[in-house]
Amino acid sequence: MLKTKIILILFLSFINKTVFANEINKLVFPKAEILNKYTARIPFKLIDHLIVVEANLLNKKGNFIIDTGSQNLILNKVHFPSQYEHNKKRVETTGVLNSLDNPLQKKISEFNLLHFSLKDKNSDIIDLSHIEKIKKMHLLGIIGYSILKDYEIFIDLYLNQITLTKVDKNGNKLDPKVYLEEIVDSINFNLKKHTIVVNGVINNQKLKLGLDTAAEFNQINKSVNKKVLKHFVPKKRINLAGASNKQVEVLAGNLHRLKLSETVYLGPMKTFLINLPKMHEVFGVQLDGILGYEFFKYKRTIINYQKEKLYFINYPLNNQ
Repeated sequence: MLKTKIILILFLSFINKTVFANEINKLVFPKAEILNKYTARIPFKLIDHLIVVEANLLNKKGNFIIDTGSQNLILNKVHFPSQYEHNKKRVETTGVLNSLDNPLQKKISEFNLLHFSLKDKNSDIIDLSHIEKIKKMHLLGIIGYSILKDYEIFIDLYLNQITLTKVDKNGNKLDPKVYLEEIVDSINFNLKKHTIVVNGVINNQKLKLGLDTAAEFNQINKSVNKKVLKHFVPKKRINLAGASNKQVEVLAGNLHRLKLSETVYLGPMKTFLINLPKMHEVFGVQLDGILGYEFFKYKRTIINYQKEKLYFINYPLNNQ
């Protein structure tokens, strides 16, 4: 199972995209709990370490992965065949799901979350059958930055739900009473294109780390300073086949003593030490590593793209 997961990570990270444009209808989340016209809670399930929500689109019902590392909404070409190939337009895209083979692109005339509506959103059309096979699920697509950016997003691995609340252009919530629990801390981040970049420190060495909800394991680049690697405790070496069946060696272990501020720190977290020469191509920014599921497992996290801020809510005692 571990080998399969890492193969998927490598495959999703390094594949080239060519896309086309067209228009489709609306996407609906049937299990969303609508609190008011600005706020909804959507339950999710964890498939391995992927955050997956159920949605309906074009009379199809299936699963969507929540992926802050993806620039656009991505639809699975297997379930949305390319009968919309007129109005073709070539564009370039980036993200953790960058570089998937032979994609198309459709433009969504309306993304509808029951009372929520987003119009004229791009959607990449990509063959995601390999993910369906590996994860054994009916995958309609992947929800990325272009959909999430207009909301403040609370990702809660304690209650297994995502709360979306509409914000204005300055990031202020239109619903002032969204959270029942107290926000206890926060950090700033830099939004580089669509990528959330946080500043971290290990052993007095500064790091730039991308935050990605679809990264099943943290990743740290082999090229980081050796002082950082003193706090990486290796467990095993694994030889894996990447997207082109080329063997890639991954060192799996635990990363300790990561600080994001004087009050926000994490560890130990399961992490892969890996050569990531295409990190800039994948995320559109040079990074020292990626924080994924292991981060969200420790931190109940609220993302505000407009304010470029992460907020944190404590886990209940004895439930971390």
